[in-house]
Amino acid sequence: MSAEPTIWVVDDDEAVRRALTSAGLLLGHPVRGFASAAEFLAAHDPTQPGCLVLDIKMPGMTGLELQRKLADDGIAIPIVMISGHADVRIAVEAMTLGAVTLLEKPFRLDELLGHIRRAIEKDRADRESQTRTADTDARLAALTPKEREVLDMIAAGKTNREMATDLGLSVRAVEDRRARLMKKVGVHSVAELVRLLGPL
Repeated sequence: MSAEPTIWVVDDDEAVRRALTSAGLLLGHPVRGFASAAEFLAAHDPTQPGCLVLDIKMPGMTGLELQRKLADDGIAIPIVMISGHADVRIAVEAMTLGAVTLLEKPFRLDELLGHIRRAIEKDRADRESQTRTADTDARLAALTPKEREVLDMIAAGKTNREMATDLGLSVRAVEDRRARLMKKVGVHSVAELVRLLGPL
């Protein structure tokens, strides 16, 4: 896998596919074109960052059907939908399924490039968020049940003395347990800890 974002283009019209590929190259990213949803699915690597420029109306699996399949498979690639004749129902479904936008042909080059930039930026932000979440989950999973108990009480805003009373421990024992869990989680203050936890 390359860390360089790839622009995936799926359109059954060869001339449109070539034009979209040329447009994508203007952004300085690799572009891969496919004539069908099946070809794309056979080649796509979900770990590869980037975005998908997808035609709605295609023989075989349509763009919407491909979008639904990706969603069902948990693949959250940002999609720029394009169509020559999208009705309101199709537009609503495409956006509900998470498309960045739906462009009707013919569209301006700068409009297309702007949406592709947005889609690539969304993918970057989503992947960073997933990495942070996975890192936080791994740190929290390393806590013992007793440390997790103290963590939950810290998150609830309880003082060391209140925790000591609830747990039947000395304040010193609570402080020690709290210090261990903060070291494991990799934070130096309660404020950092709360930010790391976010909404529980």
